[in-house]
Amino acid sequence: MTFTETKLKGCFILEPKIIKDERGYFMESFNEKTFQEGIGQKVTFVQDNQSFSTRGVLRGLHYQSGEHAQAKLVRVLQGEVLDVAVDLRPNSETYGQYEAVLLSSENQKQFFVPRGFAHGFLVLSETATFFYKCDNFYNKESEGGLIYNDETVNINWDFPVKDLIISEKDQVLPNLQNAKKVW
Repeated sequence: MTFTETKLKGCFILEPKIIKDERGYFMESFNEKTFQEGIGQKVTFVQDNQSFSTRGVLRGLHYQSGEHAQAKLVRVLQGEVLDVAVDLRPNSETYGQYEAVLLSSENQKQFFVPRGFAHGFLVLSETATFFYKCDNFYNKESEGGLIYNDETVNINWDFPVKDLIISEKDQVLPNLQNAKKVW
């Protein structure tokens, strides 16, 4: 597995070694030892989540704060998404900046998003099955979010706004200036 750190310190793109033959392919999608060596820290995942969505669905940008903050290792099992992480760490040199990664069942890339980031994704294919590991359990009282079209962050979703499908909850998330502090 290849680990590439992004411009956002602590965020990594993971590319597995895929062994293909006439039967199909084989890959190791997760190995705790390899993963921890690759990102240079110990992360223990405690919860797996999966969602299914259709083209144009934008989920996010979400995070949990305080002692319930979550790191996530995300991947796409079927389809294609634009996956986005926004740095909300107040003392970070890249505070308010984002990283966008194309994840698909074709490229088999994964994206590690550490604690202190808002996270979301946009489905680009007709349907997508999205899978992620979390290093902390969900806690409703600690959840927060950042509006997908925040002018300060200025994410390039490269998708027609009129075709986006966004939950009512996600349509009223605050901008960066008013978002709950992650730490």
